[in-house]
Amino acid sequence: MTSTSDVPISTSAVPTTSTSGAPTVDTPAGVLRGTVETYWASAEARDWDAFADTLAEDVVYELPQTRERIRGRERYVRFNRDYPADWHARVERIVAEPGQVVSWIQVTVGPEEMDAVSFFTGDAHGRITSVTDFWPEPYEPPAGREHLVERY
Repeated sequence: MTSTSDVPISTSAVPTTSTSGAPTVDTPAGVLRGTVETYWASAEARDWDAFADTLAEDVVYELPQTRERIRGRERYVRFNRDYPADWHARVERIVAEPGQVVSWIQVTVGPEEMDAVSFFTGDAHGRITSVTDFWPEPYEPPAGREHLVERY
């Protein structure tokens, strides 16, 4: 697992308000970062007990692009456990600050590779309380800027 953020670790959990106005807990960055690292490692290993241990009982998972929401640890673990196909997740980057973590992962399903960006919030115990996943689709750039960009 690769991580690329050097974030100072806070030593206290302080209640805050998220950008949506919902109350959150300012989980120490290092604690929640470690939880997210365990989350991805246990998902890749299909260790659903360890995966469940990273989650708060009332975790909420959202996929804004499909407008799906899953509430609760048991349902969210089942969603992942029952997901079809032989997929693999590799962490490209994790950025953490108190109360929230963002991960960029590369998922491989057979020959197909996809990028995903996940936003996590946590509770005072370092468990994940919310996950919001974005699965961007690659596309060709608009014409007219070829002289400004380099394709990779």
